[in-house]
Amino acid sequence: MTDAQETAADTALRTTGGAPPDDDVPANGLPIPLLEPREGVPPVVATDEALAEVIAAFAAGRGPVAVDAERASGYRYGQRAYLVQLRREGAGTALVDPVGCPDLSGLGEALAGTEWILHAATQDLPCLRDIGMMPTRLFDTELAGRLAGFPRVGLGAMVESVLGFALEKGHSAVDWSTRPLPDPWLRYAALDVELLVDLRDALEKELDRQGKLEWAHQEFDAIASAPPAPPRQDPWRRTSGMHKVRRRRQMAVVRELWTARDRIAQRRDVSPGKVLSDAAIVEAALAVPPNVAALTALPGFGHRMGRRQLEQWQAAVDRAKAIPDNELPQPGQPVAGPPPPRAWADKDPAAAARLSAARAAVSALAEELNLPQENLITPDTVRRVCWEPPTATPDAVAAALSGYGARPWQVELVTPLLVLALTATATA
Repeated sequence: MTDAQETAADTALRTTGGAPPDDDVPANGLPIPLLEPREGVPPVVATDEALAEVIAAFAAGRGPVAVDAERASGYRYGQRAYLVQLRREGAGTALVDPVGCPDLSGLGEALAGTEWILHAATQDLPCLRDIGMMPTRLFDTELAGRLAGFPRVGLGAMVESVLGFALEKGHSAVDWSTRPLPDPWLRYAALDVELLVDLRDALEKELDRQGKLEWAHQEFDAIASAPPAPPRQDPWRRTSGMHKVRRRRQMAVVRELWTARDRIAQRRDVSPGKVLSDAAIVEAALAVPPNVAALTALPGFGHRMGRRQLEQWQAAVDRAKAIPDNELPQPGQPVAGPPPPRAWADKDPAAAARLSAARAAVSALAEELNLPQENLITPDTVRRVCWEPPTATPDAVAAALSGYGARPWQVELVTPLLVLALTATATA
């Protein structure tokens, strides 16, 4: 047993239910800084030969595998992985460079059937899928922390509260596309998977103690089996500050500028915000400048921008101005499902009453179970059931919840609440 495992075994879990006894924490009451990986920082794997060795080692390893990925959000276009970290008993830690080894499907196949441990799995799975790595079984330590009732579920907070160690988190937002990667960054990356297996084991015990382990397994299975998210419709509408843009012609300016920026960012492989800020796009949309001189006077299009750049942005504005009125974008997006809850009282007072009763019941049960409401059942699911209610019977409500993607444990717990809410408001 490692020191970390002994700590996990000896330290009482600090859930919202209370802290550990005084004799289970360091003498000074502070967590123990974790400064170095147990076997040191491994070399970065960037060749097919080195990757083959890692694949063989991890295939021969034992137990679950800890997995993490580092991206270059805010620096590069898209969300590709620039470093993949793994740790498994019998294999140690590996740092794999997806730039030098862009196809990691062999590694993924070697770990087929193995439980993968990730923290906030939905953040890393898309970029892992792109390089050929996709688990069939997983354990998400962040989601486990939510279900167990921890108030803070970031990796550093979880490692500290559960295992008593402090992780250094100073490099989480650096440009991981940098090559070569500095040694302090690699040390940080290796430490991110250093204790994931220990954290998983401790959280499994806590979930089992609370009677929530089966709930967690259902949640993990749902994540592992979920298909890739479909592309967003009209992603330009998510431009920050879009709420200020009211007129359809202005919306067309946002769309043209956003599309031009995205094309340039993709070609240059840089974050779109480094090409042109959202604030500048909105300023141009509100002003609809008639020429380059007017555009230059707007915030975000100052003297640092070259003439050629200014002309390309003005060309986008001009394209928007040339669009026929009947082809301009419509305000808002087509809404699939119920309207915003704030409009329910006017549109359908009975539905508003159903929603109020359902929300109160869900909130009370979530508090009783010591977990976030959104993990007990998603707010969108509750809204859909209340807006177009099924027959107020357990079977009908359970079928509706399952149809919206609720897991069996959620259906079992929430169905009685919604039946009561639908029944009470129907007879009120």
